[in-house]
Amino acid sequence: MERKSIDQEKRSPSGAAVMRTDLTDALVRAFFEEWASYGYGGISLERVATRAGAGKAAIYRRWPSKLAIATEAIEKLGMDLTDVSERDSLIEELEGYLLMMRRALRHRLVRRILPDLYAEAARQGELVSALASLARARRSAGSAILQRAIARGELNASVDVEMALDMIPSALYWRMVVTGRSLTRDQIKRQAKALAAAIKVL
Repeated sequence: MERKSIDQEKRSPSGAAVMRTDLTDALVRAFFEEWASYGYGGISLERVATRAGAGKAAIYRRWPSKLAIATEAIEKLGMDLTDVSERDSLIEELEGYLLMMRRALRHRLVRRILPDLYAEAARQGELVSALASLARARRSAGSAILQRAIARGELNASVDVEMALDMIPSALYWRMVVTGRSLTRDQIKRQAKALAAAIKVL
């Protein structure tokens, strides 16, 4: 009898589950849809599974709880909101930061979920820690922009960094999330110039 090769003899462990990335992505999308429709407090994991065309067990094989799914989703959003590369000037870096925020806030579900996320945090709900992590990531990216501007001599080292970090996203968030209006690329450029001028006098 012909001897089997090592590769032929290799077998997956009996009953081993292979996590389908397409199903994981579908579950995350369904979770966001559910969150946008009902608010965090009204999320039903059974409905999430149904939206994704899966069973509830598929959720618990990936995450132990609703909070775990939300935390992972918020962390991914945080990574998107901190992806700002170094540029040649403060204005250019502020423009890049605002464009990055605009890209995230253009997503219809993100625009609907963020206000609810902040409301949950204000109620001292279980999302406080996840929101604090998102805020730290965003402010860390903004602080890096300011520190590079200081190193280039564009800003005084005594600049009020905390106030500047409060200012940078505020107008864009108000316009896109609170009033539901969009911004053009030209408006982003003007906003970056205005912010740079304001930060220099802090």
